[in-house]
Amino acid sequence: MHWLRSTEATAPTYPAVWLVATPQRPRNLTERSTLRRETARAILARQLGRPAAEIAIAHDSAGRPLLATALETDLQISLATRAGVIAIALAQAPVGVDVERVDPAGVIPREALHRDEWRMLEESEPSLRALAFARLWAAKEAYVKALGTGFVRPPESFAILLISPERFRVHDPLRGMAEGALVTIENGGQEILAAAAIVLDGA
Repeated sequence: MHWLRSTEATAPTYPAVWLVATPQRPRNLTERSTLRRETARAILARQLGRPAAEIAIAHDSAGRPLLATALETDLQISLATRAGVIAIALAQAPVGVDVERVDPAGVIPREALHRDEWRMLEESEPSLRALAFARLWAAKEAYVKALGTGFVRPPESFAILLISPERFRVHDPLRGMAEGALVTIENGGQEILAAAAIVLDGA
């Protein structure tokens, strides 16, 4: 997994994720969607060597983004926005990406977690629990995006295991195991964010 930080950067291979910090703070879903699509078009135009005007991003019936133009590419795309960071993932198979803010004062929703995830958080160092939860939830969001279901698939129906600060594993009784990548970033020194991405071969 290549992690890139600028719309000017190009990926040598796929999968790749761009985490682009922006001062913009969208006020609603429409503004967030517009900002994500504009950022993705700029990245795709540079990555594919095509004019941005030729790049169109639509959504399927389940809400998953897709490239809607007749580009000579098999790329699949996933988008996310959090705390001024736009995440754009590209891969040649179903891909999901998510970004979550680390919130030490936040309440962890036990009812939305698999029992193994709750146990893992309980056993984690208290000072690191908020970061662990942000990584875990980003991984869950990324996984259901790659599936194309969103949280129509109940979040407690599968388990995320944090293998390391850079890797996670999904234990899904319906699909078996899969692995994804993690990264932690700071947005302008103000907030710590956890990002996760996963590619599902054969999904």
